[in-house]
Amino acid sequence: MHPRRAIVWFRNDLRIHDNEALTEALRMADEIIPVYVFDERIFLGHTRFGFRKTGPFRAKFIIESIKDLRNNLRALGSDLMVRIGQPEEILFHLANQTQSSWVFCNRERTQEEVEVQDALEQKLWSTGREIWYCRGKMLFHTSDLPFPVTHTPDIFTQFRKEVERFTPIREPLKSPGAGAFKPLTVHLESGSIPELEDVQHETFAHDARSALHFHGGETYALERLRYYLWDTNLVKCYKETRNELLGGDYSSKFSPWLAQGCLSPKQIYHELKRYEAERGANDSTYWLFFELLWRDFFRLTAKKHGNRIFLRGGIKGEVNPQWRDDIKTLRKWINGQTGQPFIDANMRELAATGFMSNRGRQNVASYLVNDLKINWQMGAEYFESLLLDYDPASNWGNWNYVAGVGNDSRENRYFNPKTQAERYDPNGVYVNYWLPDRATPAELVCETSKVS
Repeated sequence: MHPRRAIVWFRNDLRIHDNEALTEALRMADEIIPVYVFDERIFLGHTRFGFRKTGPFRAKFIIESIKDLRNNLRALGSDLMVRIGQPEEILFHLANQTQSSWVFCNRERTQEEVEVQDALEQKLWSTGREIWYCRGKMLFHTSDLPFPVTHTPDIFTQFRKEVERFTPIREPLKSPGAGAFKPLTVHLESGSIPELEDVQHETFAHDARSALHFHGGETYALERLRYYLWDTNLVKCYKETRNELLGGDYSSKFSPWLAQGCLSPKQIYHELKRYEAERGANDSTYWLFFELLWRDFFRLTAKKHGNRIFLRGGIKGEVNPQWRDDIKTLRKWINGQTGQPFIDANMRELAATGFMSNRGRQNVASYLVNDLKINWQMGAEYFESLLLDYDPASNWGNWNYVAGVGNDSRENRYFNPKTQAERYDPNGVYVNYWLPDRATPAELVCETSKVS
């Protein structure tokens, strides 16, 4: 008798714990074939304004995450098949080759990802196979929400009040145990995991100035979660420290692992609730949950409004006629050469490490849009390329927000760089850290200047 086989297509859910696609496949099929495809359009392609879609920092992080995922699967008696190309073609071929009945995957919600999963679904249907969609990115199951996705509130505060009041957060699914995977009765080459050179990036060393040495993978994500909550109790002062600019401990730094799905938001939430039960709750432990709510809000907004989050007028459809597609000025912003020390320091950090504090992101985005009058889409695409923790819904949702074309009810999201520097870097420690060549005295850190 032919065994029931299923392919599990890993996407932005690079973990074993709380993985609905993996759990469902193990429940329904006799043999499981885990697969990850390095999509050549994402790893080798460019954005509309010419940036690499996946820059070197995130490419390295993903490669590390795939290596860790393969190791974890092998420890359970399985393996991870790795391919390079177009997922809809490769997975369709694998399904036919292995006579798999299903492809299980966690559903994505933004255009490029949706186009790929739709194309695969059409191909599978043509041979009597099907794609089985699961959920893996959010705290909440959409079926548990007190409103349909199309009625998601456009104001975060209203969203928060409604979901906090009515919506439970389900327990994370358990990781499969020993013996969960049966040996495959079909032969497949596991495939080589590419290195940076294979995706047209040069190998680079970790920058010692980085806030944290981010290493991709579920193993390191769970270590960070344990460190931030249980080993150090840092979560108890998160609300007070989250706007700091230097070091590895002023914020959770979970975002790169969340973006690639190495860490489940439900896992964070329930570990946080266990921490509160054992060591006490306060405003800071709540605030970490508050930040996870923002991630769900942006993802639901992306589903509700579709491609409008990527358009110049955002979800409001309002274009500021002052915005310019000025590459020369944009490059000065990118290179940290605007003449505004607080902005330049943050941009130098991003260029060197792929990471920037939330406070820094708000400031540099506001400066690009409001001071330099540059089309915000250009900044969003640069962030898409460089950020370790790039997530389409969160990145573009935040840029909509700062540009005034998104969810915020307030018209002006302007951050005055002089005032911000005085408040968050009053002695110029951060600026001097990233701009040592300037030897900037503290009284000049808050100077105001503009690119001409």
